[in-house]
Amino acid sequence: MERIMDKPLIGVVMCHTVKEGHPAWVLYQKYLDAIMDAGGVAIALPHRPGLGEAIAQRTLGLLDGLLLSGSPSNIEPWRYGASGEEEKADPGRDELTLALIPQALKLRLPLLAICRGMQELVVAAGGTLNRQLPSEKVRHCADTDAPLAEQYAPAHPIQLTADGQLARLLGGVASLQVNSLHKQGIQDVGPRLQAEATAEDGVIEAVSVPDHPFAIGVQWHPEWRYQDSDASSRLFAAFIHACHQYRKEKRL
Repeated sequence: MERIMDKPLIGVVMCHTVKEGHPAWVLYQKYLDAIMDAGGVAIALPHRPGLGEAIAQRTLGLLDGLLLSGSPSNIEPWRYGASGEEEKADPGRDELTLALIPQALKLRLPLLAICRGMQELVVAAGGTLNRQLPSEKVRHCADTDAPLAEQYAPAHPIQLTADGQLARLLGGVASLQVNSLHKQGIQDVGPRLQAEATAEDGVIEAVSVPDHPFAIGVQWHPEWRYQDSDASSRLFAAFIHACHQYRKEKRL
């Protein structure tokens, strides 16, 4: 059996919220379970405004991988050149993730970005977001008042880019049924990313960084009941495998 000291260490970005008047850090267990069941060790990364760059520099050298989790908050519009205010903002998280991502890509550190995390990857790579996706053809945002099982049920199909990195990792599949819990999405992937999957209405559902060992963002939530999905299990297994490889190369 693999010793825990031999498993890759994966940093997972937390969210900040206030519950009953108490400031709190939030990181849903489903992300940690998916990482640990795939063979990694997860460590939570809190943040503090004004310290994003310093925290990134201090932690990245210790990590073998980075997971950017989903969140009920949205990225502040000014960070990608849009106007207006964001009611559900987490500026400390924006600051940390937008400091972590460029350094992680430079180090070629494996990175898996989920939902808000994918949007952070896009913004960090020079892309832009659509603050309100259309819903006429594809319903991208589930009913948040419904039971969790209904919220995370498969909502719509996506088409994977033929011969893309994600399609190869998932065994050559051409399409998937995915859950969908996002009101915002990608408007422009920017110069550094390429699209890996799209919904029927053209909304980009996954991206990757070309010529990177593993830097993938997905708009859906593969961590939800990952054990029941071959695609989700493959995605986390591929991520942890890349983290293992990074760890081995770092120790040479």
